[in-house]
Amino acid sequence: MKSFLDKSHKAFESRIRLGIMSMLAVNDTLDFNALKAYLEVTDGNLASHLKALEKEAFIGVKKSFVGNKPNTRYFITADGKKAFEAHLEALQELIRSQK
Repeated sequence: MKSFLDKSHKAFESRIRLGIMSMLAVNDTLDFNALKAYLEVTDGNLASHLKALEKEAFIGVKKSFVGNKPNTRYFITADGKKAFEAHLEALQELIRSQK
């Protein structure tokens, strides 16, 4: 169990953050509205989780305009990918140890 605690990352304990990272791990970028729709969360809830992941430098932000509308897209960083993969491996080890 200690191995799991050592290898898992607190930033991924939330199901919403886990969902964000999972989606960004398999997509180059996703915009705010796509993440919101996939996760079925409110603007404020999503924004707070995105901010927390951005603070950890696990995700990055690209801001642009589509026509006259602002568009914010998110992507997983190299550090984020490494940390997320380590977290998933820790989960897999925990599951295997319970057999």
